[in-house]
Amino acid sequence: MTAMIPPEAARSGRPVVIALHCSGSSGRQWQPLEASLGEHCAVLAPDLIGCASVGHWGGDRAFGLDDEASTLIGFIDGWSGPVHLVGHSYGGGVALQVAIRRSSRIASLSLYEPSAFHLLTSMGPEGKAAFGEIQDVALAVQNGILTGAYRAAAEIFVDYWNGSGSWERMKPHVQAELLRYLPKAVLDFRALFAGSAQLDSLRRLDVPMLIMHGERAPRPTALIARKLHAVARRGRLRTIRGAGHMGPLTHAESVAATIREHILAGSVAAAA
Repeated sequence: MTAMIPPEAARSGRPVVIALHCSGSSGRQWQPLEASLGEHCAVLAPDLIGCASVGHWGGDRAFGLDDEASTLIGFIDGWSGPVHLVGHSYGGGVALQVAIRRSSRIASLSLYEPSAFHLLTSMGPEGKAAFGEIQDVALAVQNGILTGAYRAAAEIFVDYWNGSGSWERMKPHVQAELLRYLPKAVLDFRALFAGSAQLDSLRRLDVPMLIMHGERAPRPTALIARKLHAVARRGRLRTIRGAGHMGPLTHAESVAATIREHILAGSVAAAA
């Protein structure tokens, strides 16, 4: 994963936005956000581990969220200006990890259905049922990889997040990209189940936080979004009408506009 400071951003002193994509996607998913922010901010949308441009996890040790977050933290430590974090799903889980470790450097946090699944176990019976639901999906994908039934595993993964029949409607080249990524999705699930960001840490996070979820969000990520809003010191909850979990792609204009408003408000507050 690479996250370089664009030379023009360094010269202009514009605030930097780091936007993190969901599992199976790439930094390209944030192009509408980059277009929306225009001259106001420099948007960095790095490809995370598992993308074709970066390659798969090297396997030197068990993978965790800190392995994804370390490059981003290194970037933040080397950058003196404001940093706004944006994350969708898995990218939202990584963004939370980064924000907790560098809370004093984060100007704002914008999360669309962050998949911090480990939080579900602290949400009573409903949370535990939702945890079981997403755990079943993860196990089905893992078993498909272990047995070589890659296409069946990909169909389960895609249809859970996008709706029944979504895998079959995908173009062949998109299916091929997802099949190549899929072993990393198993690591993503495991890292999110083992996440270390506890509710007490999130309560102490004194950062303007925008939490978004789709009107048709799956139960696990809808619960997480509402819980984050409940514990956030400076949180706002927004529902994206008509959207599901993949709102940043299917409702890109609406999501980008909502994030833009939040980031620009944070930039004005930081400059005051």
